[in-house]
Amino acid sequence: MALIGNLRHRPARRLTQLFVGLLLYGFSMALMIRSGLGLNPWDVFHQGLSRLTGLTMGTVVIAVGALVLLTWIPLRQRPGVGTVANVVVIGLAVDATLALLPPGGPVALRVVLLVSGIVGNGAATALYLGARLGPGPRDGLMTGFAARRPGRSLRLVRTVIEIGVLAVGALLGGTVGLGTIAYALTIGPLAQLFLPYCDVPEPAAPPAPERIEAAPAN
Repeated sequence: MALIGNLRHRPARRLTQLFVGLLLYGFSMALMIRSGLGLNPWDVFHQGLSRLTGLTMGTVVIAVGALVLLTWIPLRQRPGVGTVANVVVIGLAVDATLALLPPGGPVALRVVLLVSGIVGNGAATALYLGARLGPGPRDGLMTGFAARRPGRSLRLVRTVIEIGVLAVGALLGGTVGLGTIAYALTIGPLAQLFLPYCDVPEPAAPPAPERIEAAPAN
């Protein structure tokens, strides 16, 4: 029921927004990959695993997402429709885009790809978060760990996890560069910029029934 219970309010808009956001996320991720100028920490890890195993980037994204989702069980996190869709759709979108977008090119073009990828990623994040149909598996991992230790900063948990996957990904051959730093500095403000235009508000609570006072007996 957790997967479908929150779809009763404006389902058409929310599902459309969710899938547009996930497709845009995969597309923007492919732009950053083709720029060759650096990826976000999780994608450095994905790319490193892709190079190690010979699997496509999208296949690795799906496999890692599914494994991370399994860690939600002991953390008692509840997935939504968006969580499950996130695991599959982003991986398919990134592979489809990489198949159409050739690598290489002049530095100016690669910078355009990088900037477009980061901005698109910020918009995509706002779209799928604004749909309120469940966080991505990696976001849920962070919030789950933070919830296990009340008072622990979510920002600290996120930083530790992302530094860890970044370090492992770099050792495996993932691309760390200017784009990695640019992404870290700008993705939060960009998502915050786009979110007010994408957020689907929760339905207003029904008014409480008026209380009728009994008339005093004569």
